[in-house]
Amino acid sequence: MASEERLLVGFHAVTARLRHQPDSVREIYVDARRRDPRLRDLTALADSCGVRVVAVDDTRLAGLAGDARHQGVVARVEAAARPADLHDLLQGLSEPAFLLLLDGVTDPHNLGACLRVADAMGVHAVVVPKDRSAGLTPVVAKVASGAAESVPLIPVTNLARTIEALRAAGIWVLGAAGEGAESLLGVRLDGPVAWALGAEGAGLRRLTREHCDTLVRIPMFGQVESLNVSVAAALCLYETRRQRELSSVPGKLRARP
Repeated sequence: MASEERLLVGFHAVTARLRHQPDSVREIYVDARRRDPRLRDLTALADSCGVRVVAVDDTRLAGLAGDARHQGVVARVEAAARPADLHDLLQGLSEPAFLLLLDGVTDPHNLGACLRVADAMGVHAVVVPKDRSAGLTPVVAKVASGAAESVPLIPVTNLARTIEALRAAGIWVLGAAGEGAESLLGVRLDGPVAWALGAEGAGLRRLTREHCDTLVRIPMFGQVESLNVSVAAALCLYETRRQRELSSVPGKLRARP
């Protein structure tokens, strides 16, 4: 497990870290011009945690935050310890694996939203290719609203080979695709599962599709033909979590084909 320093920007991300991992927050920089209740609450929370708050000008904040909208708050934190690789993460699980694989999601806002959904549904890790994905930037962390700290983001060299390894480990890999043979409303999802989703428009790459156990479509009942990847992920992950909660009730779920 490796640990390093990184920056968090925005009220949600910084507040979440203070509440859940206060010892990892090294310093917080705030806009010297702000005097509003929201900033006072954050400062009071930081004080109660023994974290130093430094008032700086907007130029300094912008330099720290880069392209992210900092809202007048930037924190310097110790990065959460991460599994060295996917194998290490799977070895440490005490329940059936629940993973989200993102293929070609390069928009940091989409990646951040997917991490937030993954955290809400109890996903063990989000897996992305090293060369065709947004990385864990301040923008991603801000959109994720704290989930970038709780859900491991694991980059892999080759997503297709990773899928093969997951299948060999007994994990059922489902690709979300409009032409999928199975409907999300009819597929069984209570065992070890990994969902593979592509960016809106491009979708999953051919090799990714071919290596999945099956392709699953999300039924669409209106005029819209496609969904943003984070919305599609929310639907797929929620249905998986719903079925897991029902799996202890005999007769509630049909057998997997």
